[in-house]
Amino acid sequence: MKVEALKSILKELGIECARTIEEKVDLQFSALENLYKNLNDDELFLKLVIANSIVSYQLSAKGEKWWWEFSRYFSKNPPKGIVAAYSEFLPNSKTNRRLIQPKLNRLKKLEPFLSSLTMEDLRDYYHNMLRFRDHLARVMNSKEDAKTIVFAVKMFGYASRIAFKEFIPYPMEIDIPKDFRIENYTKRFTSEEPVKFWRKISREVGVPPLHIDSILWPVLGGDRRVIGRLKKHCEKSELVLQLVSL
Repeated sequence: MKVEALKSILKELGIECARTIEEKVDLQFSALENLYKNLNDDELFLKLVIANSIVSYQLSAKGEKWWWEFSRYFSKNPPKGIVAAYSEFLPNSKTNRRLIQPKLNRLKKLEPFLSSLTMEDLRDYYHNMLRFRDHLARVMNSKEDAKTIVFAVKMFGYASRIAFKEFIPYPMEIDIPKDFRIENYTKRFTSEEPVKFWRKISREVGVPPLHIDSILWPVLGGDRRVIGRLKKHCEKSELVLQLVSL
């Protein structure tokens, strides 16, 4: 029964509601808008967001706080090189100070790929996010459904929307990022592996997994500002809040 309730709510919310939550409710989107405005360099902005996504794991605080710290820091310190910038940023970060060396090693792998991309390449990737996912996974020597890979696609989608002033829905084939919030929430419905469970649900309700993530993730964080923003901007906020109480 619970799963049926989940499906009927998600079906009613759809991609449009997910988009509203992404752009008006998710504090991570606001952090990107802030950075975009201050950097005044579209290419650097997009590349920084990809780099930051790749080191967004094992955080010392909630994801929203980490993305705001990133936004404020790079708004004031536009980087010349990614690895060099993060070698200074991460050791002094308040919200991402675990596993600093492995994270810098990941950025060393990523930097040559980012350096090779032109604005045209980045635009093409936005129009073909599956190709972006596949290329990024290859560069990082990761699985295509690895959490940081699919999360990087999500944040790249956010950043591209801001930079290119165009909304393109996420592809159905890109999985949900399996983090602590989503994993715990999934246990309410099934003992099935979360990524597989949401892949199936998303096909049944016609909402891509990354957009389902957008509907669930902000409200599961329990931040009062998020709930306030949801009630202000989303006509179906009561339905979204019902999801939290399922």
